[in-house]
Amino acid sequence: MTKIEVKNLLTNLINDFHYEKAKKYKLLVFVGLLGDFDSFEYAINLTKFITSNKINNLDIFFIAIGNQKGKEKFCKYTGFPKNNLKVVNNNQLHNLLGASNGLNIGLGGWINMTLMLMGIGSSKTLVEVIRGYTGDKDSNQIYNDYDQINLFNFFKFSGKLFGKSFGKGYLRPFELATFRLSNMIEIFKNWKDYMIDTNYLPQRSCTFIIDQNNDVIYKYFSKDILNYSNNMKSPLDFLKKYL
Repeated sequence: MTKIEVKNLLTNLINDFHYEKAKKYKLLVFVGLLGDFDSFEYAINLTKFITSNKINNLDIFFIAIGNQKGKEKFCKYTGFPKNNLKVVNNNQLHNLLGASNGLNIGLGGWINMTLMLMGIGSSKTLVEVIRGYTGDKDSNQIYNDYDQINLFNFFKFSGKLFGKSFGKGYLRPFELATFRLSNMIEIFKNWKDYMIDTNYLPQRSCTFIIDQNNDVIYKYFSKDILNYSNNMKSPLDFLKKYL
């Protein structure tokens, strides 16, 4: 698509959300299936960002492949506002915008996604998986002491465990892996509602920011699983300059 066509498409999508007040900047995030690891993580991080920052200049729009039932559960779990999420039943918009469809060896979405999780056609994924277990001094911690964590209704503990074991003020070992495991449990518990078509499992995300003239001033296209941002150490850093 040309720049003009992309601009018009994004503008029309914003109009579909029926926002009464338009802010200076607009963030549009196109993820794959609602049940994609990146969809959950991106939405949860955006929710935390919204609640911890005064967002006076930014409207946020989230578009995912799914249905209304999945949307209800997704928003309840992630805390992401329903009015800011639109579900579509295929990846037509993603294709128009040039988002990566991920690996496709012709054996179906399950095989493609599994290979990508192994790093095939998704070279940055293994690095991000390993970081989840080893921790990262350059990233923020996820859990506070009072956060309650429940894994399979068997392992129940508070975020205080990470503080006692590894200290505070950074991404502790196993912390990100625990966060992702919690999301994975939710996904598998509600698989049919989050995964309307497994052919879209490899579908990757893309992110745009447009200004008051509806011109694209930022864009990022993901090619790898668990890499929805150009800087996964601080995935929402790109937003700070627009607040």
